[in-house]
Order: sequence, then C-alpha cells, then structure tokens
Amino acid sequence: MALALTADERTRSRYRYSLSGGITDTKGETVDFSTTQLETTQADEIYLELPRGTTLRHGDCLGGSNHSQVLKIVAKPEPVMTVRASTNAQPPSTNAQASLRLLQAAYHLGNRHVALELGADYLRLAPDPVLAAMLHQLGVTVTEETVPFQPESGAYGHHH
Repeated sequence: MALALTADERTRSRYRYSLSGGITDTKGETVDFSTTQLETTQADEIYLELPRGTTLRHGDCLGGSNHSQVLKIVAKPEPVMTVRASTNAQPPSTNAQASLRLLQAAYHLGNRHVALELGADYLRLAPDPVLAAMLHQLGVTVTEETVPFQPESGAYGHHH
C-alpha cells in the first residue's frame, strides 16, 4: 500500500487515515491512497504514531504492528516555488555570478528558517509572495509549479 502525503503531513507524529467511505482523513479531506503490492479490506483506518520529530521521506516504508502489511510513503505533489539561477540578468552574467546569486538566495531563505529543498541547480520552497519578491530582487528566476516537495530536515532533524 502507498500513502501520498504533503511535506507538512510527513512531519506529523500522529495522524489517522480512514480507508473506508471515499478514503478521507480525520478532517474529511480526501487522501491520495492506492494499493501497490498488498490488497487488503481488513483495516478501516490507518493510525500513524511516530516518535516526535520524525520526518517521513518519499520512499520510506512503515510496517504494521503484526508486520503483515507495509505502507510506502509517497511525496504528494503540491504547489511550490522553484528558484533557479538566472543567466538572463542585465547586464549579462557569467555562470559563476548566476550560481552566486542562487547561493545568496539560499542564505537569505535560511536566515528566515524557510523549509527548503536543495537541488543541484535549484531551491524549492512553499509559495510566499513576500519571499518571491525578495528572490526576484536577488536576481534569480522563480517559477510556480506543482511537484513533490522534499525539504531538508535540518542538521538536527530526525529522519525515519
């Protein structure tokens, strides 16, 4: 079985998911839930109770108390801003200058304790118009898209 969760949902230590009646969570919102390897109609709900501070990552697998079922965690696509170095700046810049602007953007976002996904050539964060304006002033390109978001858990974060 696979359970698609947003970045925020993957940081919760306790959460209940109902599998019957349209597959909804306790707030009544639809949850993306699909079976991949295991077929089951025995459970009406899944209750996650993890140690405080646990962050689930895409691809993590959780076993049930009787170890007969495995639940695979999937990063659910969600709205994000993707930041890339701009080589179209005025005046034209070198790759080194563009890379420096991306590094400066990471520094300023880190100073604001923003949840941030780091890629080889991009930064990714939750949509925020104030941060988007700051990033544009820094000379980087900001694109809004809907993709799985996997922010860093931090130097002291606990990963499952």
